[in-house]
Amino acid sequence: MDTNKTYSAKEFTMTVLNALALGVVVTLIPGAILGELTKALLPVFPQGQLIIQATQVANTMMGAIIGLMVGHFFKFTPIQAGAIALATVFAGGAPGFNPDVKGVVFAGTGDIITMGVTAAVAAAFILWIGDKAKAYSIIVIPTVTLVVIGGIGRLAQPYIVKITTLIGQGVEFLLTLQPIIMCMLIAMTFCILIVSPFTTVGIGLAIGLSGIGSGAANLGICAAGFGLAVAGLKVNSVGTCIAHFIGSPKMSMANVIAKPKILLPMLCSSALLGVLAAVFSIQGTPASAGFGFSGLVGPIYALNLMENGWTVGNILLVAVIFVVAPIIFNIFFIHVFEKVVQWIQPEDYKLTV
Repeated sequence: MDTNKTYSAKEFTMTVLNALALGVVVTLIPGAILGELTKALLPVFPQGQLIIQATQVANTMMGAIIGLMVGHFFKFTPIQAGAIALATVFAGGAPGFNPDVKGVVFAGTGDIITMGVTAAVAAAFILWIGDKAKAYSIIVIPTVTLVVIGGIGRLAQPYIVKITTLIGQGVEFLLTLQPIIMCMLIAMTFCILIVSPFTTVGIGLAIGLSGIGSGAANLGICAAGFGLAVAGLKVNSVGTCIAHFIGSPKMSMANVIAKPKILLPMLCSSALLGVLAAVFSIQGTPASAGFGFSGLVGPIYALNLMENGWTVGNILLVAVIFVVAPIIFNIFFIHVFEKVVQWIQPEDYKLTV
């Protein structure tokens, strides 16, 4: 680590956000690619249970990966990065203490906002302490980072989670509106939430988002995923672009927070997709809301809940609404905002991964 390196508030924040976004995507990608497919194949491929277990472990390790990513982005030493990882996974809430088994039990991913805040505070502490600990670094840094910073994060986690609850209550209000308006606003809301530190899946579960509200939420996420992929084709690798809709659009979180205007084409697309959700009764469940195209969760649940289920016509309809429409809408609106009104440019979508 370069102990003489100083960061402005903006540089520090953007570094943490980039690391946070990449950590989330790295842990979610395996499950997004293999999760639903493996579950479907379990009757003929029972060995697939091992794959499911592997992806579940990846999800529960999100805090550790986020911590390591933060350490990597700040060019910390292995000791410092490892200390941040320990504090972040502890604070996030995934590990629980079960008296029945007399040990630690991991469940879920933990709260992303808590993990991001904890990792940021830990990074700030390490930047501040620099080489002051000298020969005692291996003793001081892991201990203080885990116990003090991780402990404070753990205690604060129930209060930080309330922010997500408040957002959920706002989404609940949208459910009282006229169906088409409701679907438009929910789609646009989830289009924004998926590129924020908030967990769309958690919000969907917290408020029991179901029916066309859940379908609209997934289509809003599709608008963000496919839109950011299309917009970034000129400046990002194909693999990075594909990861936006197969994995999570969260990987562009730092870019969107730095330049919110780059989300305008996706928001316009999500509004139109919300209309399609209402018109064609694209539905979902609280468990599927917030996934979008990732893992094919949104399309699969939409098909399961459609009249007559998995008919050829329904499959084609879902393919058009979940894939073709987001791509076409985004191509049109990206052209409008890039060429006509000239509010955005391809370089705005450049990612370093």
